[in-house]
Amino acid sequence: MCALRPAARGARGTRGRRPARIPGPLLVLLGCLPGLAAMAALGLCAGGVDDATTAASGPRSPAARPAAVHPAVRPPVVPRAAWLDDLARHAQPPPRYDDKVVAVFVHHTDSPNGYACADAPRIIRYLYAGQIGARDWDDIGYNFLVDRCGTIYEGRAGGVDRPVTGAHTQGFNHRTAGIAALGTFTAGVPVPQAMVDAIAALTAWKLGLSDIDPRADVRLTSSNSRSRYAAGNTATLPALAGHKDGYMTSCPGAALTARLPEIRETAARLQGRTSVRAARSLTGTP
Repeated sequence: MCALRPAARGARGTRGRRPARIPGPLLVLLGCLPGLAAMAALGLCAGGVDDATTAASGPRSPAARPAAVHPAVRPPVVPRAAWLDDLARHAQPPPRYDDKVVAVFVHHTDSPNGYACADAPRIIRYLYAGQIGARDWDDIGYNFLVDRCGTIYEGRAGGVDRPVTGAHTQGFNHRTAGIAALGTFTAGVPVPQAMVDAIAALTAWKLGLSDIDPRADVRLTSSNSRSRYAAGNTATLPALAGHKDGYMTSCPGAALTARLPEIRETAARLQGRTSVRAARSLTGTP
C-alpha cells in the first residue's frame, strides 16, 4: 500500500456552477462493484501528491523542442473521453505546463487486480471521482494510466504529447510524467507482461521527446519538503523512477519496482539506444 500523507488541497481557481455530479449515496452503491477497493484507496499512490495548480507559479507555455536524437514511436493512447463521462466531468482550471519532461514516475493504484480490462474506464472514473471529490483536487493526478492488458489511458488533461504538470509525486511534479499501473503490485504479485511492455513503450516515447535516456539519472529540484528532499534541494533520481524514489511510500509496490530495470532497458532499446551508456545524463529543473 502507498504511504498516505495529508496532501494540500488543490486550488480550483475561479469557477462557474458545476455540472451535475454523482450523488454521494449513489457513488457508495457504485463502489460495491469491483471498483470498491479502488475507491477505498483513493490515496492511490498519489498520497504523496502536491497539487500542480498550487505548485506552479503560473501557466507555462511549452518551449519549442529540437528534433529528438533518439525518438521512439508514440504508442496508442486512449483519450479521456473513454472514461470521463458528462455525469462525472467537472469544471477545472486550465492545465499547467513545464518546458519538457525529463523523468517518469511509476505508480500503482492500490486497487484490485482481478478486473476485466473492459472495466478499466470505470475504475479510472472512480479514481478521478475520489481525487476531485474527497481530496478536492482539480483533476486526476496521473498523466497516464495503464491496465493489465497493456492499454494506455490519458489521465490528466492538457494533451498527451505536451509536458503537462501533473499531481502524482509530491515535490517532483515539474518536468516529470506520472504513469499509474491499475492494480496492486506488492511483493509476490505477478505484474502482467503486457503492462510492463506498455509502460516501457510510453516511457520511451515520452522521454524521447526530450532525448532522455531512460537508464540515465536526472537532477530534479524538490518543490515540497514533505517529499524525501527539502524544498529547494536538488536530488539525483533515475529518469525512470518509482514513486518511492521521490516520496516516503512503498508505491509502486515491490513487484513492480523489481521490473523497473527491465522497463528502463526496454525503453532505451525502443529509443534505438543499443549500447551501454558511457556516462549518466544529468538534467536539472529550472
